[in-house]
Amino acid sequence: MIALDPGRTLCAARMQSSGHRLRDVEQHQPLLSGGEEEVAASRVWFIQDSCGMVCAFMTWFLVMYAEFVVNFVMLLPSKSFWYSLINGVAFNFLAVLALTSHLRTMLTDPGAVPKGNATKEYMESLQLKPGEVIYKCPKCCSIKPERAHHCSICKRCIRKMDHHCPWVNNCVGENNQRFFVLFTMYIASISLHALCLSGFHFFTCVKVQWNECSDFSPPVAVMLLIFLCLEALLFLTFTAVMFGTQIHSICNDETEIERLKNEKPTWERRVRWEGMKSVFGGPPSLLWFNPFAGLRLRVLMVRARKNGAEFSV
Repeated sequence: MIALDPGRTLCAARMQSSGHRLRDVEQHQPLLSGGEEEVAASRVWFIQDSCGMVCAFMTWFLVMYAEFVVNFVMLLPSKSFWYSLINGVAFNFLAVLALTSHLRTMLTDPGAVPKGNATKEYMESLQLKPGEVIYKCPKCCSIKPERAHHCSICKRCIRKMDHHCPWVNNCVGENNQRFFVLFTMYIASISLHALCLSGFHFFTCVKVQWNECSDFSPPVAVMLLIFLCLEALLFLTFTAVMFGTQIHSICNDETEIERLKNEKPTWERRVRWEGMKSVFGGPPSLLWFNPFAGLRLRVLMVRARKNGAEFSV
């Protein structure tokens, strides 16, 4: 007899630990077949959440504002060609990587479990052994894999869900945690770069009493620089802390939800480099820092036209 638990509390056979039960179930028949995993990895995923969409728009707006101030207020009016060229290339390159990482985090399926797959027919197709217990999410009516949690905003169970981040309008989970880590790292980098450029620009302009220091009037230039410094300082603090938290979680193979709930691990932990290789894919290389890695635009466009994008309402 197969027991289907509607919640996280086990109310049936206790022949094995819950972690081993779920692992055995997925070995019998994965919750996502190979073809379904490929489709899930290549489809466009977007959460229709008003708060998240506003936060995502603000993220892009603030990065574009930093681009404007750095390029048109500080670098282009500079009399030093090489200073402008080197800093302009570095800042804009990091900004492109940051925005690409943001898009990949926002538009990548974080590891959503198929909705409504806890049917009698599907349960019979799993061919479970007597006494084996699996969990059912009562909110989205899906079979709940090990370490999956239900997100009330995405309205789905997400594999290895770390948290839901409104700034990327998506959950951070098994499939997009890598891009979220890159996003926080590159935002922290351009924030630090902008602070350094602003400090140097203030020092230079005060030294020459703002004569021929900028194409903008001194009051306007000062206001633009002050707002950029406040923005950069705020985002540097936030993203640096978040980056460190994510790296710590990956190295300990523990999500933020599991840490807050103080869940005892029922899985075999991948610590330090094993955890990093699991999230970033393969041994350490420059591909770890490339948000374009694995992006198959042609396949994505074909599947989007054929199957349509998946929107979570």
